[in-house]
Amino acid sequence: MVSTQWDRLVRFIALEDNHEYIGEPVDGGLDIGAALASSKTVSVRVYSARSALDLSAEATSNTRTVARLLPPLSSNEVGTIRCIGLNYRNHAREMNLALPDHPTLFFKPSTCLNASNAPVIIPHQATDGQADYEAEMAVVIAKPARNVPVEKALDYVLGYTCSNDVTARKHQFNGAQWGFGKGFDGFAPLGPCLVSPSRIPDPSVIELKTLLNGEVMQEGRADDMIFSVAEIIAYLSQGTTLEAGTVIMTGTPHGIGVSKTPPVYLKPGDDIRIVMSHGLGSLVNRVEYEQTPGPTKNGDV
Repeated sequence: MVSTQWDRLVRFIALEDNHEYIGEPVDGGLDIGAALASSKTVSVRVYSARSALDLSAEATSNTRTVARLLPPLSSNEVGTIRCIGLNYRNHAREMNLALPDHPTLFFKPSTCLNASNAPVIIPHQATDGQADYEAEMAVVIAKPARNVPVEKALDYVLGYTCSNDVTARKHQFNGAQWGFGKGFDGFAPLGPCLVSPSRIPDPSVIELKTLLNGEVMQEGRADDMIFSVAEIIAYLSQGTTLEAGTVIMTGTPHGIGVSKTPPVYLKPGDDIRIVMSHGLGSLVNRVEYEQTPGPTKNGDV
């Protein structure tokens, strides 16, 4: 198991000086995303490093107040995001699909990366009433992993966090590959914090829930996965190096919007929350529709 000095790590912009830090919330039991959504003050004990990938990071005596959350890792650190489709038994049933024999892999570009308590902006090309949510537990890799056996796979995990595989269904179903409809800017919110594997030695116990404007839409547990976290890491590392910082989104439970009767899609002003147990907390986003083509995205989240 990877050893970290922290239990729950956040990356943020500080209110006091507008600088970027990593650190651990002073209140160890606080749901960070929900607290910020309620305009509560979140104090963080600052760590000595600037990246969650720096395992030498130690707590300092300094504290800062969160002005704005960032994803636990930057887009440069994350690179291409690996995603597993159709990985919950109950989700396969609701879609009337057979259980796969191997994990189904697709990719999201790093430009999809988004933060908790930030808007999810549906681009004007996808404001057709078919933008959907998918609660997914995400895994972050701590060190280069290649040809990793299942029994050692969890030794490569830096931590676990909430993610939302936002999807434009119309674009997804227009072709055989899913990457375009799932690959728009900001379509991979991640956070609010990264939870150490020392706190969750067995990720199958994590409970997942999606709340849309306060209503429960998805509810499941990671032990409903067809392929476990360890099996996914072992499979993806076959002949392929998973670099430190690699994010793997591990699939969604049943209850996605397109499966409901009638379908439920994301609308402007919606409050979408991916909520997970064991300290992962609430990934909170507000939905906005882009009315006209926006400028080229600049900056690093």
